[in-house]
Amino acid sequence: MGPRDHFATRLGFVLAAAGSAVGLGNIWKFPFMAGQNGGGAFLILYVAFVLTIGLSVMLSEYAIGRAGQRNPVGAFRVLKGGAWPAVGALGVIAGFVILSFYSVVGGWTLAYAIKSVSGALASNDPKVLGAAFGAFIAEPRGVIAFHTAFMAMTLFIVAGGVQGGIERASRVLMPALAILVVVLAVRSVTLEGASKGIAFFLTPDFSRVTWGTVNAALGQAFFSLSLGMGTMMTYASYLDKQVNLPKTAAQVTLLDTGFAVVAGFMILPAVFAFGFDPQAGPGLTFITLPAVFAQMPAGPLFAFLFFALLAIAALTSAVSIIEPVVSYLIDERGVSRRAATWGAGAVTWALGVPSALSLGPWKDVTLGGKGILDAVDYLASNIMLPVGGILITLFIGWSIADRAKEEAQSDGVHPFALANVWIFICRFVAPAAVAWVLIGGL
Repeated sequence: MGPRDHFATRLGFVLAAAGSAVGLGNIWKFPFMAGQNGGGAFLILYVAFVLTIGLSVMLSEYAIGRAGQRNPVGAFRVLKGGAWPAVGALGVIAGFVILSFYSVVGGWTLAYAIKSVSGALASNDPKVLGAAFGAFIAEPRGVIAFHTAFMAMTLFIVAGGVQGGIERASRVLMPALAILVVVLAVRSVTLEGASKGIAFFLTPDFSRVTWGTVNAALGQAFFSLSLGMGTMMTYASYLDKQVNLPKTAAQVTLLDTGFAVVAGFMILPAVFAFGFDPQAGPGLTFITLPAVFAQMPAGPLFAFLFFALLAIAALTSAVSIIEPVVSYLIDERGVSRRAATWGAGAVTWALGVPSALSLGPWKDVTLGGKGILDAVDYLASNIMLPVGGILITLFIGWSIADRAKEEAQSDGVHPFALANVWIFICRFVAPAAVAWVLIGGL
């Protein structure tokens, strides 16, 4: 095996890792989850969980990845062996499963960016837009074509390597993403009537908090950080030994949280300004928001910017989701990066076709009482990622605690005052909290 690929700079890593974390979970899912769970109270719980449990799991993945200098399977094998490499294998398999349906939704964002320019979304009636969205996702040729286009864009970046592909793309896409989010948020909060949405988002009403709210906030914190699937582990394996891991984990976590909060300001004030329902759920993005944009001055422009933003966010995450699979094939099977990328991509694309068809010709096919796309999402988000998260923190807390503390401190180069607190969280708090998400999800 040749020398391992590395990020050229720490900034490149931070942007790539933030790109992995900032995806549809932040910009599509977070605002409607906040809308459904009481706004401000959900926001406070979400931020608290991100900065404690989420940050601890992220640092755990970084420590395992950089210490092992391998993909998730190889890293566990190098550090401990035994049955532990199976934890890494779970992450690699989760990558296949998640990207298969994620690419389908990514394709929807590409299609809607085009539709916003063509005038196909020029209606302020959610019923009309709901029917249009239903017709679009039910037509298999279009959905599969956009699934294919999205997957091809992802693979093109990954095939370029860590520096030439992932890092280079992140340096362009992440600043573009930040600019678009801020522009759209400023437009949203300056709309007449936006103050109701701002108040809803920032004023906690703890009387509306149930165990379901706590569960949703913890689950959203975990999934929005791209944890439990080996992504952060793989990216950290390309890091220089001198990089300060706790500081880097904190920066990525804060960037991710910042994007989610700004996305809330981008969507909820606009929804309130035009009198729509913030509890519209997943349809908020593809049905409610086009109706909001249709009533804004220069609405088609803002609609295009929004869906372009969503497509970029999906793309930066998709790149990171397939990278553990590609890294596994390179490290463990000796496959070239190009062959690993396009081979893994072809399999993932094929796995995504049933999800693409599940809202059209195959809408009557169910798995465990759910449509195919929902069932695959459920399997990954509610089972595979939480199980991965629990096992990763137990590995750090109980199996390699001393080695992990050394790695987090770069072998003494960067003292980490909270090292023992981190290990305590990994031993007791994080596994219990994530098990709670797992049980709640089931």
